Amino acid sequence: MPPKDINSRISGYYQLSMDERRAHLTQRGLLSPEEIPILDADSGLSLEQAQHMIENVVGLYSLPLGLALNFTINGRDVLIPMVVEEPSIVAGASFMAKLARAGGGFFTSSTPPEMIGQMQILDVTDPHSARLSLLEHKTELLAAAAEIDPILKELGGGPRDLEVRIIEDSPIGPFLVAHLIYDVRDAMGANAVNTACERLAPQIETITGGRVHLRILSNLADRRLVRARCTIPLAKLAFGDFPAEEVRDGIIEAWAFAAADPYRAATHNKGIMNGIDAVVLATGNDWRAIEAGAHAYAARSGQYTSLSTWGADAEGNLVGTLELPMAVGIVGGATRVHPTAKLALKIMQISSASQLAEIIAAVGLAQNLAALRALATEGIQRGHMNLHARQVAIAAGATDEMIEKIAAQMVTEKAVRIDRAREILVKIECSAG
Repeated sequence: MPPKDINSRISGYYQLSMDERRAHLTQRGLLSPEEIPILDADSGLSLEQAQHMIENVVGLYSLPLGLALNFTINGRDVLIPMVVEEPSIVAGASFMAKLARAGGGFFTSSTPPEMIGQMQILDVTDPHSARLSLLEHKTELLAAAAEIDPILKELGGGPRDLEVRIIEDSPIGPFLVAHLIYDVRDAMGANAVNTACERLAPQIETITGGRVHLRILSNLADRRLVRARCTIPLAKLAFGDFPAEEVRDGIIEAWAFAAADPYRAATHNKGIMNGIDAVVLATGNDWRAIEAGAHAYAARSGQYTSLSTWGADAEGNLVGTLELPMAVGIVGGATRVHPTAKLALKIMQISSASQLAEIIAAVGLAQNLAALRALATEGIQRGHMNLHARQVAIAAGATDEMIEKIAAQMVTEKAVRIDRAREILVKIECSAG
C-alpha cells in the first residue's frame, strides 16, 4: 500500500493538549482510534510480554514518546516518533527540519542491507596458504550458506561474498578472520548471520585445518551504510541579532573543531546520536549496536572524528551531510513484539528497513544542526535550560500550573537548581495558604 500523503508541518503543535495531538494521528489516517490507547502507559507493553523479552522481570520502565515535525525526506513528509528523556531534542530536530524544508528537505540513500559475520580461525599452520584455500572454496561456501535460511533466500537475501583477512599481530599471534557478507533484507540480521556462521564453521575448519573459535556478527556494519544531506538557504539562518552569514560560518567553524579534535568529536557525535537513538528506541531496535557501529565508523581513519560534515555551497547556503552504519530492522526482535514500536513504524509508514534507516539518518543530521546552531550563537544552555527547568520543578514537587511558573522564575534568575525550585515552591504554597 502506498504511503498516505501527509503534511508534517503542524503549526502550534506543542501548544495542543495530549488528546488534540493524538487526534492529528487519527485525522491523517496514521493510527486508528482503537490504536491510540496503546500509547498510554498502562496499555502498551504488558508485564506478560515483558516476561518473555528479558530475564528476571520485576516491572516496566517508561520514557516519553514525542513526535518530530516538519520533516520532508526524499520528497515525502513524515511524522517521526522519538523516545528520549532529554529536553530540547525533539524540539531541536523539529525546528531544524523546518529550516531544511526551505531547501527541499532531507535527501537520503542507503547501501544494500548487508551485514558481516566474523569467524575467528585459530591453530592454522600457514595463515597465508589457508586464506587462499578458503578463497578457492568461496563458491561452495556461499552455496552452502544460501541454503541455511530458505525464507530469507525466498525474499532475495542471503550470502553475497566471503572475505578473508589475516590478523598479523595480536596478543595470541597471527590468525585468520573470515567475513561472511550476508544480505538480511528487512531484519537487523544478528540471528540470521550468527546462525550462518555457526553452520559454516565445520566446513571452514575442514578447508583450513584450523579451529573456528568465535562466530559472531560485527556491529561495524560498514557494508550497510546510510547517508543524509540537506541544504539550508542562507536567509533562513538569520535570527535575533545574528546575521545569516555569521550563523553559517559559526556552524562550519564548530564542525571543524569536531573534525580535528576527538575530545570535541565525542560530544559532537553524541549530539547526532541524541536524534538517532531516539528513533531507534521508538522502533524497538538495538540502540547499543547502532552506537557501537557509529563510533567505530567515526574512528575508521585511525583518529576519532566527526560523523557529519558542514560547509557552504556556491550560493553561500549551508550544506550538511551525514554517513554512518545503520543496522536496523522492521521484522523480528522487539520491533514486532513491543506494541508501541509497531505503532511507531505505522506512524512513519515504513515499508522497508532501508527506509527506516534513512529516516533515522535525517533525524541525526537535523539534531546535529540544532546543537551546532545553538553552540555557535546563543550557547547550548539557553534553550536547553528553558526545558530542563520544567524537569527540575517537577523533581522539586511542583504539579500542574506551578511547574511552568517555577520553571519560568528559575530561568529568569538563571538559577535552574532543585534547591531554588523548592524555595519558590514553598513561597507559592505559603502565599496560597
